[in-house]
Amino acid sequence: MNIILLGPPGAGKGTQASRLVEQRSMVQLSTGDMLRAAVAAGTDVGRKAQAVMAAGELVSDEIVDKILSDRLDEPDIARGFILDGYPRTAVQADSLDRLLAEKGLHLDHVVELDVDEDALVERIAGRFSCARCNTPYHDTFKQPVAAGVCDVCGSTEFKRRADDNEEAVRTRMAEYRAKTAPILPHYEAQGIVRRVDGMAPIGQVSKAIDAVLDG
Repeated sequence: MNIILLGPPGAGKGTQASRLVEQRSMVQLSTGDMLRAAVAAGTDVGRKAQAVMAAGELVSDEIVDKILSDRLDEPDIARGFILDGYPRTAVQADSLDRLLAEKGLHLDHVVELDVDEDALVERIAGRFSCARCNTPYHDTFKQPVAAGVCDVCGSTEFKRRADDNEEAVRTRMAEYRAKTAPILPHYEAQGIVRRVDGMAPIGQVSKAIDAVLDG
C-alpha cells in the first residue's frame, strides 16, 4: 500500500504516519530526511544537494527526484510507503507518476486529513505544557486540576511554543493550502483522493484511515 498523507500542521498527520509505520511496517518517506541521509552517505546526488544547500539555494526538483528514485530502489519499500512533503506542485506530481511507473510502482491513495480551520486554530493556539516535565495542557480542553500547578510534578512554571498563536497557525494553514491546492486536482482526476475527518479523536481518525487502506 503506497500513499500520500496530507494534512496541515496540527491536524495529526505526524501521529497517524507514526502509527502506520509502527502497526503496518510502512516506510515514511520525508524529502527532508532523504536529503539529509543522502548528504550524510556521501552519494553522488547527496554531494550535489550539499553543494546547492551550502550556496544557500533551493534543491532542484531534479535532485529531489534522483534522491527519491534511489530510495525507492531499497528493499524495505516493498512494505509500502507514506510520502510526506512531496509532491507539492503539479510538475512534481507528474514527475512522481513517471518515476513510479518506471519502477513498476503506483499510488493507492492520497489521504487528506480534513480540518475546520477555526477549530484547529483553537486546538493549537490553546496548547501549553509544564516547563519541567512537559505534561501537555490546553486553555480550553485540559487545564491543571489546581490552577497554575502541574498535575504530574507540581511545578508552577509553564511554557508555550512561540508559533502556537492564532496568526502563526493561520499563516501555516494558508501555506498548506497553497502547497496542496496544485496537486489535489491531479490526483482527484485519478480517483484516488480520500478525505477523513481530521478533527475527530485520534482513534477515530486511525480507524477511518484503516478503512480507506483496507477498503
